[in-house]
Amino acid sequence: MKYFLQGFKAPKVRVVDAVSCRQQQSLVGKDGRKPRVSVACFPRNEDFDLDGDDDWDHFSVSGASVDVVGSSDAEIDMFGESTSGDLQFTKEQKEIKNGVTSLGLEGSVDIASMEYEELKDRCNHVLDQLGLNMADAGMDTSTTYPHGMPQRAIFCSRTLNLRSIQAIGYDMDYTLVHYDVNAWEGRAYEYGLSSLGNMGCPINGLTFDPDLVIRGLIMDTQLGNIVKVDRFGFVKRAMHGTKMMTPAEVRFSYGRDLVKLGDESRWVFLNTLFSVSEAVMYAQMVDRLDEGLIPYSTCPQSYEALYGLVKQAVFNAHVEGKLKAEIMQNPKKFVRPDPDLPQTLIDQRAAGKTLMLITNSDFQYTQCVMSHAFNGHLEQGKSWEDLFDYIIVNARKPDFFRSDQSLYEIVTEDGLMRPVRSMGKGGHKMYCGGSAKIVQQALGFSGDEILYIGDHIYTDAALAKLEFKWRTCLILRELEAEIVALAGGREHRRFLKSLLDKKERVGFAFNQIRVHRQRILSQGQSLSKEMYEKVQEYNRVLAELLIVMRNLDEDIGPAISTDGNAFNPRWGYLSKAGVNDRSQLQKQIEKYADIYTSRVSNLLQYSPFVYFRSPTQSMAHDRRTVDHLVIERMNSDDD
Repeated sequence: MKYFLQGFKAPKVRVVDAVSCRQQQSLVGKDGRKPRVSVACFPRNEDFDLDGDDDWDHFSVSGASVDVVGSSDAEIDMFGESTSGDLQFTKEQKEIKNGVTSLGLEGSVDIASMEYEELKDRCNHVLDQLGLNMADAGMDTSTTYPHGMPQRAIFCSRTLNLRSIQAIGYDMDYTLVHYDVNAWEGRAYEYGLSSLGNMGCPINGLTFDPDLVIRGLIMDTQLGNIVKVDRFGFVKRAMHGTKMMTPAEVRFSYGRDLVKLGDESRWVFLNTLFSVSEAVMYAQMVDRLDEGLIPYSTCPQSYEALYGLVKQAVFNAHVEGKLKAEIMQNPKKFVRPDPDLPQTLIDQRAAGKTLMLITNSDFQYTQCVMSHAFNGHLEQGKSWEDLFDYIIVNARKPDFFRSDQSLYEIVTEDGLMRPVRSMGKGGHKMYCGGSAKIVQQALGFSGDEILYIGDHIYTDAALAKLEFKWRTCLILRELEAEIVALAGGREHRRFLKSLLDKKERVGFAFNQIRVHRQRILSQGQSLSKEMYEKVQEYNRVLAELLIVMRNLDEDIGPAISTDGNAFNPRWGYLSKAGVNDRSQLQKQIEKYADIYTSRVSNLLQYSPFVYFRSPTQSMAHDRRTVDHLVIERMNSDDD
């Protein structure tokens, strides 16, 4: 499907029929800002004057006037979000106040008592009547999910009004440009492994295993382990080298010690998919070190020194530029274009948002992979650069967010640069280096007026939020596989929960008997015959219940170890750690990402005007299953 970016200063607009209207995706001006005219849908073709109406967000109907809320007029709504970008009545007509015929309501107050499913059906009917339910184009408005796929939903940690966002910044790698992980990381692994071989490490027989690790794990460079940690910092699963450790081995190695990510000399968090090849190499080299195959002259018998060696090998692979040169020579092998992505950005610019590309990649590489990812889905003669107001290469994140860096303007098509002090407004828009501070000065926006979207939990999400209070969106492509695995694993989770509930119930009875037995024996007196027989009966029942709980444990243990196997047989789910807790990765996501999703194009279904609201959070003491008992007790107390 081709998407079109057209000029907007013609005084008239061609009016087309409804079918042709649905085929026309968007009109965007040469500068990417909001067009002054739009395509209207009428039953016949004719030229039609817009009578000077020059703003998409301003219109009149039945005597009522509607306009957009500007930043200077914005207020704070009940959820603490700015109303900037919302639509409001500037002149309200009685006919509209008294009836909402589109939804079949005599009065808008009727909606409070209407069942949700009925309201959903009526909203879908309105979209159908307007010809906007374009399932054939992947825009099935009968569901909020992109392409009807729940695994492509957008998930909200903190309420975010996208209407009030004035500028959106994008990372490139694994954000706007998605790679075939096995192809990209596989080649990165091979280049890194070759570098290790040149350093004197034995590499014969080693191959890339993409399932050996997942994002969100942590390398323990002191003990040579890779661990999965819960939200509190306790290790729940661990692997030494390439061998998974037993729960007893995990407890012996870590006990109740907490993993402290601030200690970067020991702990290395796998923030992105770029970390996969490095972690695989490290695990395999730990095996070789344990086997005594790595010469002391190459690496002392130290897991810390070994990690330094692996890190250097990965660095060499990137610095030498062989991998990126190979990708530029054959981007089709590595890059996976998303046909919905161009329209997503077109809609955002048409909604008046300033778009920025901020990438650590260099100019030539960015040109190559962005052209491959976008240009084939744009109107002939248009390029990916037309989608952005500002493009910044060699941004050097995280320093981009932490310090002032020199800024250069790219002035020729082959990447020649000149130093500048600031980013201009309009005109030339491609730069090298700089900082988030310079970006804010150029935009005239700051804080929660800016949304930054990337795949790195630290350099994209955490620093943008901590240093500049930007709103953030995290991209995790693996989320789609995780959600499919979670859905397929529901029955297993129910089985595991039933086993745990049974053990808890048997354990309650066991503990009651044990404490009563303790009370009898702690009296310090010789027992009567009756008490003696009672203790003997307690002993018998306790022994039998012990057998029951032991048998339950024999089922519970394997059920826990296989939980999440559909996602990864070693590590389970991305978001879970232990039986019922969140992983450290999920904690980081919820802490630093206002919203998160699997790919940028998922925003297309939601539109640039969506208001994301975070769902109700569960708490240990908030249990619907006991509400009836609480209410019954309250009523009995009142009586």
